[in-house]
Amino acid sequence: MKGISYSRYGGPEVLEYGEVRDPKVGPDAVLVEVRAAAVNPVDWKAREGHLDGMLEAVFPVVPGWDVSGVVVRPGVSVTEFGAGDEVVGYVREDFLSRGTFAEYVAAPVRTLARKPRNLSWEAAAGLPLAGLTAYQVLYKALRVGRGDTVLVHAAAGGVGSIAVQLARHLGARVVGTASERNHDYVRALGGEPVAYGEGLAERVRGLAPEGVDAVFDTVGGVALKTSANLLAPEGRLASIADGDVVGYGGRYCWVRPDAEDLLRLTELAEQGVVSVHVDAVFPLEQAAQAHRLSQEGRTRGKIVVTVQPQAPQEGDRP
Repeated sequence: MKGISYSRYGGPEVLEYGEVRDPKVGPDAVLVEVRAAAVNPVDWKAREGHLDGMLEAVFPVVPGWDVSGVVVRPGVSVTEFGAGDEVVGYVREDFLSRGTFAEYVAAPVRTLARKPRNLSWEAAAGLPLAGLTAYQVLYKALRVGRGDTVLVHAAAGGVGSIAVQLARHLGARVVGTASERNHDYVRALGGEPVAYGEGLAERVRGLAPEGVDAVFDTVGGVALKTSANLLAPEGRLASIADGDVVGYGGRYCWVRPDAEDLLRLTELAEQGVVSVHVDAVFPLEQAAQAHRLSQEGRTRGKIVVTVQPQAPQEGDRP
């Protein structure tokens, strides 16, 4: 089958399009025909070796954790899905090797949920990782509720844009950092935009003089330090970008695959609570270009790679 892979750590140039090994379908997995796979910052960080201390790379690595597609064949113990079911998934294992940037992926059922009926393949592929991150931080780590004021960093990005929508659904007021060009977009999501950079603390204080009840940090560094000083008494702080958050009394969060959480997200998408903005779409063979765009860090919403699996010959189905 065709796919993208890399045989060593490095820049986008190490990504190669061509034949990759067919996936083996374990008893608790299903074979998914990939229609689309989203690009996330973690993909290029993994490709550059930044996750090497956490996840073993079994080269060649097929990158990608987000997917939308159609179940071709369930594993022998699978009862949750059958052939023809449309699914989405955050298909992460505890090593790097068998990703979603290919015509087919073997996905453990614990990583999957049914695809939202009202989302395109491209938008659906952008939901799992970013959506689960936002959901698990807001609902479980920060415990956001009605009446809270929440500061969301990079509110126009993949995670931030969904976090704004979910926080509003929970009844919170949302202040979101974003570049000037994305302020109208953040407003459309239900947030109150503020610009990045020098003077951020004063701008946030102007909107929330008593401080904010919760901060969702997706940036780290100076933004994290500033955020810690903006908390109201008993305020909560969580970061997905900087482990130093622990030193400020907050929580460092790493998203995990969770079929129940993902199903809840698909339901919220179908209810119109959560939408996914797709900023750019590339064919699979241009995945390196998609990675380059992701690394520039100016994406509104999601970058997605589309896949058109070749019809296998009789007996060649992986």
